[in-house]
Amino acid sequence: MAQTKTKNSGPKIAGLPARRAALRMLDAVMRRGETLDQAEKSALSGVNAPADRALARAIVGETLRWLTDLDALIDSATKKNLPDDAKARSVLRLMLAQALRLETPGHAVVATGLGLLAGGPRKLAHGVFSALMKREVSLPQVPTLPDRVLARWEARADIIAPGLIHPPEVDLAMKVRSEAKTRALTMGGVSLAPGHVRLPRGTPIEQMPGFDEGAWWVQDLAAQIAPALLGEGSGKRALDLCAAPGGKTLALAAAGWRVTALDISEKRLEMLRENLGRTGLEAEIVKANALTYTPVAPFDAILLDAPCTATGTARRHPDVLHRVGPRQIGETTELQQSLIYQAAEWLPKGGTLLYAVCSLETEEGEDQAAWAEETFDLKRVPITADELPAGLQPTKEGWLRTHPGMLADEGGLDGFFMARWVKV
Repeated sequence: MAQTKTKNSGPKIAGLPARRAALRMLDAVMRRGETLDQAEKSALSGVNAPADRALARAIVGETLRWLTDLDALIDSATKKNLPDDAKARSVLRLMLAQALRLETPGHAVVATGLGLLAGGPRKLAHGVFSALMKREVSLPQVPTLPDRVLARWEARADIIAPGLIHPPEVDLAMKVRSEAKTRALTMGGVSLAPGHVRLPRGTPIEQMPGFDEGAWWVQDLAAQIAPALLGEGSGKRALDLCAAPGGKTLALAAAGWRVTALDISEKRLEMLRENLGRTGLEAEIVKANALTYTPVAPFDAILLDAPCTATGTARRHPDVLHRVGPRQIGETTELQQSLIYQAAEWLPKGGTLLYAVCSLETEEGEDQAAWAEETFDLKRVPITADELPAGLQPTKEGWLRTHPGMLADEGGLDGFFMARWVKV
């Protein structure tokens, strides 16, 4: 590991800024409960090189993905367990993630890891890491989920966990659905459903054919299912509720719906405007609080992609495994019921409501669907297998439940719950 010196400082260790940023992100998630996206904003400040920023994200992502197993290794090499919030434990987590998941050379791991510590903890960290490397330790084939996640997901945990081994590949949604297979061939990807193309991780998105012409946008395969379940618009009116950053709005517009995209976040709506401009698609954009908004005319369909704990995105956001608990679930379920109430009130008789959440929690999915049917004049419109990508099946209730362990041989997909009704 190269070192340089300046007149007024000690040695500068190459790669240390990226590790400092990773440590700050890990601390923000574990101690302050921030999302990785929130943590990145301040943690990566001053880390300008794209490669260093990507490395910091990769280190902390793998650390969070395998945290339970990394902690077990650390505890196996200490006489007394380090406190959960001890800096030495956090640094060791990062060091082991690099050595065991990112295949970083040992000397680089030691130089940058010890550079994050001072005094006694440095000697301790060096001793623990060296002892584990001498034992030639390894991680299990599948990440061990935290106890509270195991308690919530119960029997499902064993089939979900294998889908969390790697970050997801890149999914694209085609503006012209019939082009998917042809574009998959030219882009070096595969198509797993009409209108879908999957590319390998690390693909430089903005350099891919069709980006500048707006032929596609990035959207997980599971998320692409929701707008497809509303079918062709044929000029009918649709409301995309909580729309930003807008993948579902784009899909609805491409399917011929006259879309109103509503969201409370101006920053996220700006992303939607950019994507509409790039793709040449059209939608009415409304910045408003959905709980106080009043439509000026009825909609033929409402797609409610409700705010949720987003535990279904654990492949790309492994922080959700460690910061989401009963409090967060309780808060989102209350908000979801308020939004379902609004959507059901706005919908005219004969209108379609599609409810979707990227959550693996039954409280946010199955329980909400049952509550909606008990509370409002909504008739279930069962989702059918022929509406879904090959390999997926609806539940016996006619709902859809996906999770990261599904389609594992093809690279998996996010966890979603979806239900569809018509108002009677």
